[in-house]
Amino acid sequence: MDNAILQAIEGFIATPWVYVALFAVAKLDGFFPVVPSETLVVTLGVFAAADGNPNLFLIVLVAALGAFTGDHISYYIGRKSGTRIYARLKPGSRTQKAYDRVGDMLEKRGGIMLIIARYIPGGRTAATLTTGATKYPLKSFSKYDAVAAITWAIYSAGIGFVGGAAFEHNPLLGVALGLGLALTIAALHEGIRMLRERRAAAKAAADQADQAGPADQADQVAAD
Repeated sequence: MDNAILQAIEGFIATPWVYVALFAVAKLDGFFPVVPSETLVVTLGVFAAADGNPNLFLIVLVAALGAFTGDHISYYIGRKSGTRIYARLKPGSRTQKAYDRVGDMLEKRGGIMLIIARYIPGGRTAATLTTGATKYPLKSFSKYDAVAAITWAIYSAGIGFVGGAAFEHNPLLGVALGLGLALTIAALHEGIRMLRERRAAAKAAADQADQAGPADQADQVAAD
């Protein structure tokens, strides 16, 4: 069974159509996030390490171009109807929280947020829609998004290549390792982010309590 699956995959990736499929998936993922572009890029990176086919450079190039194109489609969707899309989100939902978090990041960090958000689950679409909805300048958006798309493609293909190199004679295990590494890194990133947010919230609460203390003491003295 594994051999049949492996032969089918190898038969497909040996054709130029694999790059067409990669471009399409990476583009769709920019504005339709249920399409798992990382999975495909990691998988192709594994096979590139195993037998050199498809070409690793072309994987990175095509994935980056697809991501860049999809992000710009999402940007224009946000520019036209981003406000209406946000209004339809369920209050308190994970998606709404992602949009709010990206909005805060956009205010604090500007275009750098676009690069960071591409590595946040659900963040890339929220980021591109939000930048469009807030009328963020297209020239600046394209500049930062190009960096985001290229680094994301290198990262995803590189993770797959590591898995493929480790299991050169068993690409399916290489795919499993590559996806496992990607998920682990994403989980670590999310865990660190949540820890920082909790520490920042605790510090803000402590600072507020410290400020309230002298005021309460002054009120008590005045009352006496």
